[in-house]
Amino acid sequence: MTSRTWERFTPAQRLARFAIYLAAVTALVVSMRTVQIVPEFLYDAPTQMADMFARMWPPDVAHYREGVHQALVESMHIAGMGTILALVMSLPVALLAASNITPIPALNWLARLILVSSRSVNTLVWAILFVAVFGPGALAGTIAIGFRSIGFCGKLLGEALEECNKGPVEALKAAGAPWPSIFLKAYWPQVSPAFWGITLFRWDINVRESAVIGLVGAGGIGMALDTAIALFRWNQVALILLCIFAVVIVAEIVVTKIRQKII
Repeated sequence: MTSRTWERFTPAQRLARFAIYLAAVTALVVSMRTVQIVPEFLYDAPTQMADMFARMWPPDVAHYREGVHQALVESMHIAGMGTILALVMSLPVALLAASNITPIPALNWLARLILVSSRSVNTLVWAILFVAVFGPGALAGTIAIGFRSIGFCGKLLGEALEECNKGPVEALKAAGAPWPSIFLKAYWPQVSPAFWGITLFRWDINVRESAVIGLVGAGGIGMALDTAIALFRWNQVALILLCIFAVVIVAEIVVTKIRQKII
């Protein structure tokens, strides 16, 4: 009787694993050569970081009232209005993307193309585009946030609509109810928790992104940060970064508490 030796991987599996590891190492080496890492800069980085932190301390707290507060409020407005704009624009796209509501494959694919296009373009790119169209300011930032958020809100809302129970829908159809009544009485009660969860989650993300788009002129606290960095006022930079960090933490806590109450 021949003895059988247990092996964790077959020869084909070992060869496949070796090929994957080799490809990963090759990609890493090529990437490092493309990035062109300068060893001298890496060695000097701790010294430069220590020098920058020394320049940041102490934060210029007195600068908050005249240079930070208004920009911070503007960022919150951009995040809020951008989220509302995204919800208004994403709802019809979500209805088109849901195959159980719009049983037309061409319209489903068109809606998914819109959602993918929105998600594939970064918020900063949208901001640069709309700054070129509308000029620097909060309007460009709000529209950029809205267009970026369409893909996120529309995709999740469309999936929630497709997962709805068909029982209430078929009952209302059998009773001869018009489509608005079917949507409000059958679909909406099932998707409303998901809708509010998507809204809160996206607003939380937009609060973070509204602090970044100002670096390209789209309004908000990012413009104040960009100005402080350009003028080498590192103690003001420290204050702005602390304010951004505080707002993000507070927004996270608020969103978590609200989700616990309504979902």
